[in-house]
Amino acid sequence: MTDINNSDLNFAIIGCGRIANRHAEHINNTNGCNLVATCDIISDKAEVLADKYGAIAYSSVEDLLLNNDVNIVSICSPNALHASHSIQSLKSGKHVLCEKPMAINTYDCGEMIKEAEKANKRLFVIKQNRYNPPVAAIKSAIDEGKLGRITSVQLSCFWNRNENYYANSWKGTMDLDGGTLYTQFSHFVDLLYYLVGDVKEVKAYGANFQHQDIIEFEDSGVVILKFHNNAIGTINYTVNSYNKNMEGSLTLFGDKGTVKIGGQYLNELEYQQFEDFSIDKLEKGNKPNNYGEYQGSMSNHGKVYENIVEVLKNGSPVTTNMFEGLKTVEIIERIYDEIRK
Repeated sequence: MTDINNSDLNFAIIGCGRIANRHAEHINNTNGCNLVATCDIISDKAEVLADKYGAIAYSSVEDLLLNNDVNIVSICSPNALHASHSIQSLKSGKHVLCEKPMAINTYDCGEMIKEAEKANKRLFVIKQNRYNPPVAAIKSAIDEGKLGRITSVQLSCFWNRNENYYANSWKGTMDLDGGTLYTQFSHFVDLLYYLVGDVKEVKAYGANFQHQDIIEFEDSGVVILKFHNNAIGTINYTVNSYNKNMEGSLTLFGDKGTVKIGGQYLNELEYQQFEDFSIDKLEKGNKPNNYGEYQGSMSNHGKVYENIVEVLKNGSPVTTNMFEGLKTVEIIERIYDEIRK
């Protein structure tokens, strides 16, 4: 296998759907990274992506993992396959970058972590919203005590996912997708853990109002949370926003400040009021991931890949480690235990 200390990082992508194109673009644009292989059970998809970047196309994961030039595998397959594809890659001696969600249950996350430790390889998890400029600024403010003790938080996720989004796709199926929170809003749930802390208690309600013959789970939900630090919070989410995404926002209340990150995808600092502090001159963020008819979160995959290079070559800290990936899945799993009981 190629020595990563003295050469570029060679990436492979497993799963060549919509998000894989975003990964390939950022691999290609990141110094020290090369896309050398793609893999999809639909061989045409793998070949189209491979041809664009001069990579080798595979239709078998097993065959791909025999390629000793590959250092790290980006897992872009359906949610429920993240665990098996990650574990296979780790067992073959590759590092892994796993798209969100890390898996669709905590047991699988645990198995992934065990295999990474056994193989002595890195398991990175995509949590790109942490790089949004307003989020990064609020995280620094919290770490510096500018909000004081956080007492409550409100997360609002009002997006549109119409029938065309789910057509002829694994998305919307219980077995491969897992639920609206896993595919649409796990980045948002991650920020609750990142900014407020771990969750102690959960109450939740969900229903399928407008997608009864389209998806196999809820399209809307309301969640009440109590955190271990005694803060309380709510999540109000839906994919029924009429015709377009309307809001992705997070409001934090502390005894020294109140702040709201808003916009369609946590891209704006809507208001702030602190005891003796102000957030000024935010860096301009990236545009959202654009998939034609719909938009996703802010496109920060490039920063994820830059972090991977820094970690593997220079020993820098990991932006989102595998344990934090597990915590997001654990919180969502507990919410679904309430909704589906």
